[in-house]
Amino acid sequence: MDFGKYSCRSLRWRLCYKLVSQSMLFLFFLCHAATGQIRYSVPEEMKRGSLIGNVALDLGIDLQRLRSGRARIVTGENIQYTELKTDKGILVVNERIDREQLCGDVTPCSFSFDLILENPMELHHVTIWIQDQNDNPPQVLYPVQTGGSVVAEMVPRSADVGYLVTKVVAVDVDSGQNAWLSYKLQKATDRALFEVGLQNGEIRTIRQVSDKDAVKQRLTVIVEDNGQPSRSATVIVNVAVADSFPEVLSEFTDFPHDKEYNDNLTFYLVLALAVVSFLFITCLVVIISVKIYRWRQSRILYHSNLPVIPYYPPRYSDTLGTGTLQHVYNYEVCRTTDSRKSDCKFGRAGSQNVLIMDPSSTGTMQRMQSEKSILDEPDSPLELH
Repeated sequence: MDFGKYSCRSLRWRLCYKLVSQSMLFLFFLCHAATGQIRYSVPEEMKRGSLIGNVALDLGIDLQRLRSGRARIVTGENIQYTELKTDKGILVVNERIDREQLCGDVTPCSFSFDLILENPMELHHVTIWIQDQNDNPPQVLYPVQTGGSVVAEMVPRSADVGYLVTKVVAVDVDSGQNAWLSYKLQKATDRALFEVGLQNGEIRTIRQVSDKDAVKQRLTVIVEDNGQPSRSATVIVNVAVADSFPEVLSEFTDFPHDKEYNDNLTFYLVLALAVVSFLFITCLVVIISVKIYRWRQSRILYHSNLPVIPYYPPRYSDTLGTGTLQHVYNYEVCRTTDSRKSDCKFGRAGSQNVLIMDPSSTGTMQRMQSEKSILDEPDSPLELH
């Protein structure tokens, strides 16, 4: 058992020694195989496919050697920002390069990779330096823009010249001169009362505050960077000239909203009014059209020459008359053996006759309800008593 343990340990040491030896030999070979290195400087935000440099010309490598040596780029990054065109021997942009995303606040910003060729092995180190571009505007940190609510800085009426009201704080994520910021007072309720520091963004009074100064003061400060072209940001500072908080509260409760908010509200009100007016006019036109259609239909029926045939439902009774008989009633006829000697001749047994009474006349008429029931003598008159 002990002999086996010592054998395993010796085997492990031999394997470790062999791996270390091979690694050292590989590193030594790589160090001697590295025959050159090149550097390029490119601006950020270059389009995909843009030319970075001609590696074949800069390293003195023939195009046939790049193809036969299966030249390729080896990098430890997840994103490969560059691509090697072996047919032309050039290096181009493969992915968008954002300096702020790649390096953050670190300056200068760069990344590197290795260009490897085989048969024989060659290793060339390539470094890409990223030049910052003014692609980000300044960001205002203070005062915080709260939108609907109003935040005001208080200035007592006893404030003297040079009183520090507040300080505008802004940053720019760009580097170098693109991150140099300057502050300017663009608009103010009273330009003779406040000023803004060009480099530090401090807002101070430039004269003595008096009782005649308005309580509500509105300052618009613009922050610009030093890039080409310059980018800027705007911040609004509300200042209250008062000695007590209740005075400030009473004055700032009706502080006017931003012009953009008022414009949006006006647009939605006009749109709602237009929609309601359109619906009202549409309903009015539909109602008038229906009225006109019904009126024309009634006029057509009134001027028509077709006779109007009244309809009486079965067993209809005349409510205007004084008689007890109904206008329409059915009766059954039966005949005797001597019926041919009577003045009236009736139809065959089982038939039904309908007697219609006209209130405007003094007599009545007889109508046969069934076509199969006919009088025995069609030329003989019908007498009714």
